[in-house]
Amino acid sequence: MEGRQVTQPPTEPDPDAPWLARVMHIAFFLLLGASLARFLLRHPWEDRSPWIVALSGALASLYLLGPVLGTRAAPRRIAWLGTVVAVWIVLVVLAPSFAWCAVPLFYTGLRTLPPRAALGLVVLLTAFVVFAQVQLAHGGWDPNLIVAPPAVAAIATGVFVYSDRQAARQRALIDDLIRTRRELAAIERREGTLAERQRLSMEIHDTLAQGLSSQQMLLQAADRTWDSDPTTARRHVRTAESIAERNLAEARRFVHDLAPADLAEGGGLEEALRGLAAREAAEFRVDGTAVPLPDRTQSALLRIAQGALANIREHAGADSAALTLTYLDDQVVLDIADDGHGFDPALARDPGERGDRGHGLPAMRVRAQQLGGTLTVESAPGEGTVLSAAIPLIPVTPLPLES
Repeated sequence: MEGRQVTQPPTEPDPDAPWLARVMHIAFFLLLGASLARFLLRHPWEDRSPWIVALSGALASLYLLGPVLGTRAAPRRIAWLGTVVAVWIVLVVLAPSFAWCAVPLFYTGLRTLPPRAALGLVVLLTAFVVFAQVQLAHGGWDPNLIVAPPAVAAIATGVFVYSDRQAARQRALIDDLIRTRRELAAIERREGTLAERQRLSMEIHDTLAQGLSSQQMLLQAADRTWDSDPTTARRHVRTAESIAERNLAEARRFVHDLAPADLAEGGGLEEALRGLAAREAAEFRVDGTAVPLPDRTQSALLRIAQGALANIREHAGADSAALTLTYLDDQVVLDIADDGHGFDPALARDPGERGDRGHGLPAMRVRAQQLGGTLTVESAPGEGTVLSAAIPLIPVTPLPLES
């Protein structure tokens, strides 16, 4: 039905507006019909009766035309409202019984016009209601005839204005909440994207990048000994081929679900570490009673072992290395030890790490921290290195990636 233009349109149509509009429609036609019936019952057919009936029909027809003209305060909508009010005023002058049809017109004016114009219309309608009540009193004095119509108009206007402003505040609050929710969702998406990028970079560093680096070193060694020691050169090439095969499996696993290829083969963490140690010519042993580990814990420990052994192979100059997986009551610990030349953990960000390379120790530390664990490094120049990753067995909430 009728609607008023507001300075801040609602994000969604008011679900109660059609219901209230129907109520006002019904009230208007009930009042109009009752007023016409009262006039015809109290006044025998007279010269003005045809005019009253005709104007009543015209007013009803005009009122029905309102929804067709829309709800905004467009010029044709304002012209329509002015015509309705003019016909009603003529009716009230000819027959004061039609005065109380002004109540639905209050609503129509308040919903259609800007605030000041709407209040002016309410004052005009109220004045004619008072005039009509005085006419119906036939000269008798009753204070209610003067006070009641303005009081009713003031109450109706106050309730409407309060409800309208309350609805506007609620719409503004809803808009703020929706905007805030969208901003939070965008921030979460950005943080998730950055975290995923960091995670993928660590995955690539610990697998493909390390494997490619090893292949490069082996092929360079094979090239240097190709003529002088063909047997050794071929052994380097075969080792590089084996590493390439593992890298290919890792790459395919990235495409599938980014799980470590060794774990995807179904043997569990111990088998994966045993196979890794065999490929890197390292020792491996298990201490304690094995317990089932979450996939995230198995993946993190395997990646830490891969990164640590790659660092040993490329930078430590070690003759031997050993992996030890220990199951304790409240945590699982992976130790990787070597007898290489060692380094000072306080001075080195990563043993032998160059500025243009991957993550190394920081990535291993992040992997442990994400699962509520710790990574410690014990080393000194000329004394080898022991790296220890401890992950709690009690479930913890994963920590966010460090920026």
